[in-house]
Amino acid sequence: MGELYLIRHGQANTGATSEADYDRLSDLGHRQAGLLGDWLRAHEDGFDLVLSGSMRRHRETAGGMGFAPQRQDARLNEMDYFALARDIEVTHGVAPPVGPDDFADHIPQTLSAWHAATINGAEPFATFESRIFDALAEAAKPGKRVMCITSGGVIAMVMRQALGLGPAQMAHVLLPIWNSSLHRFRIRDDGTYLVSFNGIPHLEPPDLAKARTHL
Repeated sequence: MGELYLIRHGQANTGATSEADYDRLSDLGHRQAGLLGDWLRAHEDGFDLVLSGSMRRHRETAGGMGFAPQRQDARLNEMDYFALARDIEVTHGVAPPVGPDDFADHIPQTLSAWHAATINGAEPFATFESRIFDALAEAAKPGKRVMCITSGGVIAMVMRQALGLGPAQMAHVLLPIWNSSLHRFRIRDDGTYLVSFNGIPHLEPPDLAKARTHL
């Protein structure tokens, strides 16, 4: 039986108005990554393979954790949510989210429209889905321990596969994912099985409450 650990990147540039500007860690994001790396070294065995997406926030998170990826794979990069938000505004008249509370309504509408192919953003939903599954099928094998530093949308897509979620349920899984969170799966010949979701053991001490972020 293999193990797959998916890590969401640390907090990125939350005030950004484009994907390019968002793609860098905040000071807190660097701290979150460092705390997670320390926790993993203290509590987990080593990994047979460490990989990451190729985005800057993935690479900075891996560096802050002290786990240099043996391979970067662009197939594990995040969806371009800014492009999807522009498409759904033009096509369906859905205004872009202004603040964190707006995402609770915006993300389910956007993912449902993307899944139905009434919007495409930077790529079709089916392409996003297949590239993630192809990358992880190559990397995660029975008998191997694999860690991947990636993004919330990628993690939600793996959850969709593991639990058979529709797009609305996938959105509800995506919304609460913490920055620098840890998600464990078991890999068997007959499928991928969820072990734990959205863990932040490195941020559980009460004095780190302000270091827990979603955006």
